[in-house]
Amino acid sequence: MSEAQAVSLTYEDGTRAVELAREAVNSYVINGQREQPGSMREAFYARTGVFVRLESTRGRGSLRGCAGAYDTSEQLGHQIVDSAIAAASGDSCGSEIEPAELSNLNISVFIVENTVLTDDPVNDMRLGRHGIAVEGNGQHAWMYPTLPVEHNWSEFEYLDRACRKAGLPHGAWEDDDVFVTLIEGPVFREREPEGSIERI
Repeated sequence: MSEAQAVSLTYEDGTRAVELAREAVNSYVINGQREQPGSMREAFYARTGVFVRLESTRGRGSLRGCAGAYDTSEQLGHQIVDSAIAAASGDSCGSEIEPAELSNLNISVFIVENTVLTDDPVNDMRLGRHGIAVEGNGQHAWMYPTLPVEHNWSEFEYLDRACRKAGLPHGAWEDDDVFVTLIEGPVFREREPEGSIERI
């Protein structure tokens, strides 16, 4: 079952998406202002979801923020800005991004091209390609697609961690009243802070 508006992004679109997220984070952290998307690329008018992830490169590195939505009706360009700001705020990982951190942040953007409600997530998902969302008992959570590859998780661990994030019991994803959505789309990220962009 597809819920996102069909959108297909070029490498140039993805590069601009990461640049826009970077501009939005910088503007929010330094000036406390919301960056306007400005003259948007055609793909950015699509009404689809996006997730922005901020990682620190200091020391052993750590997640500093991650925010977004897969079931939004907002235009992609505006959603990139809003998600970047939310990721940089204290609401994401408990502490707001400080100006001194900006040069040590790696930014990645996961753009939703399609969503699929699945009855068999273990067999339907591809690790590293699919983000997932779980919803049940009034609780919900989503997970970034690169996480299982980065942490060497199996499909089962990926699903269980999504359930735990949602406040659901271990194995709840197998219950009939818990829904699992596979989120498909490309991830574009900086190879190094403020550096060149790669598509994953």
